[in-house]
Amino acid sequence: MNRAVLFAAGQTRVMGILNATPDSFSDGGLWTALEPALRHAVHMAESGADVIDIGGESTRPGAGEVPLQEELDRVIPLVEAVTRETGVPVSVDTSKPEVMEAAVKSGAGMINDVFALRREGALETAARLDVPVCIMHMQGRPRDMQQEPRYHDVVSEVLRFLLARAGDCEEAGIPSGNIVIDPGFGFGKSHQHNMDLFHAIPRFCATGYPVLIGVSRKSLLGKLTSRPVADRAAASIAAAVLAAQAGAAMIRVHDVAETVDALKVARELATLRYETEPAHNR
Repeated sequence: MNRAVLFAAGQTRVMGILNATPDSFSDGGLWTALEPALRHAVHMAESGADVIDIGGESTRPGAGEVPLQEELDRVIPLVEAVTRETGVPVSVDTSKPEVMEAAVKSGAGMINDVFALRREGALETAARLDVPVCIMHMQGRPRDMQQEPRYHDVVSEVLRFLLARAGDCEEAGIPSGNIVIDPGFGFGKSHQHNMDLFHAIPRFCATGYPVLIGVSRKSLLGKLTSRPVADRAAASIAAAVLAAQAGAAMIRVHDVAETVDALKVARELATLRYETEPAHNR
């Protein structure tokens, strides 16, 4: 993956979500078979996705771990097929070093890890594979992360963790230019924590690392709109536009076509000069 192009300054990229899982919170069970999953990937590519993020283990609140071989069986054939059929860069959403290795060998050009490369062997594997990595903040683990998450200052604590972890990555041999950070919306955070983090997106961008924002269809938006997961597309698109305007380098989304269109319109209209002449002078 050409990191310099993908994370070019001032351009927000769209990462399409492809969950090859039976139990993801939004689209679990839809893309567990190879052919439907591949068709969906092709549709996202045609809709303007800059990256397709393939995952084989749900990280929704309360989710348990998936055995290694099962995750490999879900992910690797799909990485191969999507790479071959779309030409769009593929990211692998995993925390297991064995899956990282197999996915990159099969064509993946990025690693997206909700555990921030903290599992045994993950950091060393990612450094050796020499591809961009996204490290995310999570308090706890998926099975217990939403059980009364607590922070003294959520923005400062998440920022401190990500900077420390980015430093660990650089010490392990991962170039700073290959590191992306993600505040981890919904991963061990209350509604107010998520709100505070969203308002602080410019602070994360000021670190100099590209920032990935993933709020698509999440509980933050459900709380704000009182809508169920399936009806949060409009809210997700609004959040994506706001995140892009705040400086996010990449937005991770379910609704690719709609998000791509919204970002295009927002970019173009943001450059307009609005008419200020009083109506009575026209």
